[in-house]
Formats: sequence, C-alpha cells, structure tokens
Amino acid sequence: MFDVYKIRKDFPMLNGKTMQGKPLIYLDSGATALKPKKVIDAVCEYLSDYSGNCHRGDYDLSYEVDVAFEGARKKIANFINAEDQNEIVFTSGASESLNLVAFGYVYPRIKKDEEILVTVAEHASNLLPWFEIEKATGAKVKYIELNEEGKITLENVEKAITPMTRIISIAQITNVLGFEAPVKEITALAHTKGIKVVVDGAQSVPHMPVDVTDLDVDFLAFSGHKMCGPTGIGVLYGKYDLLQKTNPIRFGGGSNARFNSCGIVSLKNAPAKFEAGTPNIEGAIGLGAAVDYLSAIGMRNIHQYELELRHYAIEKLSQLDNLDIYNKDGAGPIAFNIKGVFSQDGASLLNSKGIAVRSGQHCAKILDEYLKVSQTLRVSLYFYNTKEEIDQLVEACKKGDDFLDAFFR
Repeated sequence: MFDVYKIRKDFPMLNGKTMQGKPLIYLDSGATALKPKKVIDAVCEYLSDYSGNCHRGDYDLSYEVDVAFEGARKKIANFINAEDQNEIVFTSGASESLNLVAFGYVYPRIKKDEEILVTVAEHASNLLPWFEIEKATGAKVKYIELNEEGKITLENVEKAITPMTRIISIAQITNVLGFEAPVKEITALAHTKGIKVVVDGAQSVPHMPVDVTDLDVDFLAFSGHKMCGPTGIGVLYGKYDLLQKTNPIRFGGGSNARFNSCGIVSLKNAPAKFEAGTPNIEGAIGLGAAVDYLSAIGMRNIHQYELELRHYAIEKLSQLDNLDIYNKDGAGPIAFNIKGVFSQDGASLLNSKGIAVRSGQHCAKILDEYLKVSQTLRVSLYFYNTKEEIDQLVEACKKGDDFLDAFFR
C-alpha cells in the first residue's frame, strides 16, 4: 500500500528542516524535487568509494565506474521503456536536451518558411531554442491554439498543421497550467504527415508512467532533479536512427573515434558522440538510484496519489473566496493568486508560515497572453506531500487580507 508517512521518512529535509522557525512544507517540487536518502547515499558512495573516471582507464576502478554509469543508462531506458539503452543521452538537464534537438537535429535540416509548432504554455527551454532556429534559418515558429480551459487538443493541433510543418514541440504536462497533452494521438497524426514530435517531459516523467515506445515520440527531454535525482543531470531520449543523424553541439574527448591534424574527425556512434568530456558521473549514478527508488514505489501509485492529493487541494482552495484559481482541472501544478496580493508578496506570506511555493512567471513568459495575468503563485505537489500540508496552505491563504493590512500599515 502507498504510505506517504513512511515515504516521508526517506527524505532528510522532511525530518527536521525548518523555514521561518516552522517545519518546512515544501510545495515547489515542480522547480526541483527533494532527494531521498537512497539517492544521497548513491552519490556519496561514488564520491567516497570508487571515484574514478569512466570510459578512460584499463584498471579495475575505472571498470567499476563504467558498470555503474552505464548501468544507470540502462535503468533509465527501462524506466521509460526505450527499446535500446543507446537511445539514452546524458545531458545537463531538459534545457540542454531540447537545445541538442534544436541545434543538432533540426537546424541542419529545416528550411526557410518551414514551420515549428509550439504553444504559448511552453517553458522557456522549449521556446527559446526554436526562436533562435527561426532567426538563424528563416523557419517560422507558430502556435497551436489552446482551448478555453488552456488545454492543447488534437483538433487544434490538426488545425495548426500546414504542408510546411516539420516539427511539433510540446510539453506532455505544462509547468504552470498542468494540463496533459494527448501526446500519443498527436504523434500518430504528425507521423502520417512526416512531422517529427519533440516532447518536453520535465513535468511528466517524474509523476506518471511514460512509455516512449507506446507514445512513439521521436525525442523526449527530461531532468533528473525534478524526479528525486541530483541537479545538473538530464536525459535526451531519441529514436536511435534519429540520434545517429543528429550532430553534437559539444565536442571533445570521449566523443570521437579518431581525428588528425587536418581536422578530419570520426565521431563515435550515439550516445557517446554527444557526451564529450568527463560526464556528470555522480549525477548519472544518482539519477539511476532515483529511478530505482521511484520504480520501487511504482509510478502508477505515485500518479494516482498525486491526482487524489491535487483534487483535495483544489476542493479546499476553491472554498476560499479570496483566491483566483486558474487551472482547477489538470494533473500538474496549481496556479492561483490571492486577490489583491502581488504574487511575490503572496509567496512571502506563505514563507512566513513555513510554506515554500513558487511565484512569478515560472519561465512561461508568454502564457500571460492566454491567462491575462502576468504572474501567479504555483503549488506543485509530489508524492511526499500530505493532506495536512494542504490544510496548512489553505489556512495561510485565508490570511491574505490580514497580510495586506499589515503590508500597507
């Protein structure tokens, strides 16, 4: 059975950490997740017990590192049901992964006036690289219209596609409104028209089962730190034939088979050709440990619990007449404002109660064109949060008027 109180014992920061003199209530896992002891121990074990380099040495210690590093790659491939562990490229995070797709695969192929489809709900990491491709090639970034609830629908994707569309790049779950895109259906439609599909999985892979073989996506990007792993490590999944056609955007040791003084370089096959230099070894090993930890709990169990917790939070928050809630439906974060309170001031109010939430634009800086509000508070839940924490959030939000009085006194 899913036991959140037992799970919380695995997270050192949930056992004694305080903020403003109060026990920490951490509701910002969309920014980064807390780390369980299993992940911390895996990183520390590497650093203290076998901290050699990988793919570099012909001695036992280096082999031990190779086994752990490539073992992590295999764990991640299994976690998202990739057909081959060589379809897993280690990067610094989802941002680098999406840049690698944009500049390594799309840039050499896309032509003037050809189109890249996105939505206004995308994170900066899934917009800014495409803006740069637009400037560099004359290709066009165009937007799939969101419906009145802020969701992406298959119907609107179909309306946005033209004979010039070459790429669709969307978040599986958006990082503000938290709506899940019908990725499998979008991919099926796109492939009938020769369109490649890139998916930002930063807010989906940590929270729900993701099966890249079933979804048939061409590329998937996600970050380790949002799924209980270390910071500075991420993954690009790509179908192997597409990775072989993708150019590296970093060059150096480990990525090449040979080169000569004439500048003739022979690159290794994927994924090695993308992982120049000494990789983030402890990050990969820590991410492998995080995958083990999440898998032991079960991603379906995690997803179901989070849906129940989110439903509870919406039910309780909706009873307050001093809140504007922008996404009562959905599977991800909850975006809202305390009426009459600027979002950063609202975050300060919650901070005074020991509650950590995000405020601002959340790196989705053109979403205000849909929401008609420039900034929001964002609560992003994870499987270690409880209904009791939600109750304390609700009680703190009730005091928004008191906060206004104190602020302007």
